[in-house]
Amino acid sequence: MQIEEVRDGTEWDRALLALPHPHVLQSYLWGEVKRVTGWVPRRFLLLDSGKVRAAAAVLARRVPVLRAPILYVPKGPLVAEAADAPLLEEVLDFLEQLSLEEGAVLVKIDPDWPAEARGALEALARRGWRRGEPVQFRNTVRVDLAADEATLLARMKPKTRYNIRLAERHGVVVRTGGVADLPAFFALYEETGRRDGFLIRPYTYYRVVWQAFLEAGLGQLFLAEHDGQCLAGVLAFRFGPTAWYMYGASASTKRDLMPNHLLQWTVMRWARAHGCITYDLWGAPDRLDESDPLWGVYRFKTGFGGQFVAQIGAYDYPAHPVLYRGVTWLLPRVLALWRQARGQPTLRSAGPS
Repeated sequence: MQIEEVRDGTEWDRALLALPHPHVLQSYLWGEVKRVTGWVPRRFLLLDSGKVRAAAAVLARRVPVLRAPILYVPKGPLVAEAADAPLLEEVLDFLEQLSLEEGAVLVKIDPDWPAEARGALEALARRGWRRGEPVQFRNTVRVDLAADEATLLARMKPKTRYNIRLAERHGVVVRTGGVADLPAFFALYEETGRRDGFLIRPYTYYRVVWQAFLEAGLGQLFLAEHDGQCLAGVLAFRFGPTAWYMYGASASTKRDLMPNHLLQWTVMRWARAHGCITYDLWGAPDRLDESDPLWGVYRFKTGFGGQFVAQIGAYDYPAHPVLYRGVTWLLPRVLALWRQARGQPTLRSAGPS
């Protein structure tokens, strides 16, 4: 297996799209967005006789106190086949070696490998990887878009179809937005975070991310309005065959008009028009239990005909075991104190990190 570092964006994205289930958080644009926010991206392909077998966009960020970096492979690595044991060994070996060469504290992965991928789990355990603190949601809900609109509507729960039509009957209108609408969307996002208890970053961070995806044509903002009032919004991403519900916000008023149902249906239609065959609703409970904080969100998402998808979650390779123990013990506590001082909740962000 040959390792190739890629620096050209077009070449990188083309290689990802040759693999099954390419993820937008492994895309060239996501790495460049994270560069602006303090991470350093590097991108590697694993090739067999010139054919792409795996890919890993690796983000590095130095921990100031330790003067050593942490490495993170968001929603990766991507592999041609998660059940290919020799390939997984090659990929893990490469990441372990890279972490040692970089003098890293750890390397974290959170690939979209199925939770029942026993071979992958056994390989991770055997090689000393540990279940890590999640950065992204472990599980998700996905809607199969490879059907006509009538079929998609028929697959929805009756109450979901009813609420879509209710919003239309009561005059809710969904329009697409642009960069000029981002401040208003952020205000709604802040309101949602305060109400629902999830972490909100500064607007400067979101503007970098949102504007980059809007201008690249890989993102679209949707706003649901009624009598001139913005009631809800969604910023969706797309990459290859998949679209993602990345950021959502809603006002605390006029919720009985069901703007979120009409919004999601509009996003699904947009995704289909751009050739997507899967709509990933980004985030589901760790366990299917009514006591889970995401249970209500899960019920809303599955109403659109989505299927629950369980994945293996985040794993860490402790390249420097002593520093790793210190970082994994101390960092969550420091972040909790920092959020408390700012009056923010201790829950993680609803969108990608």
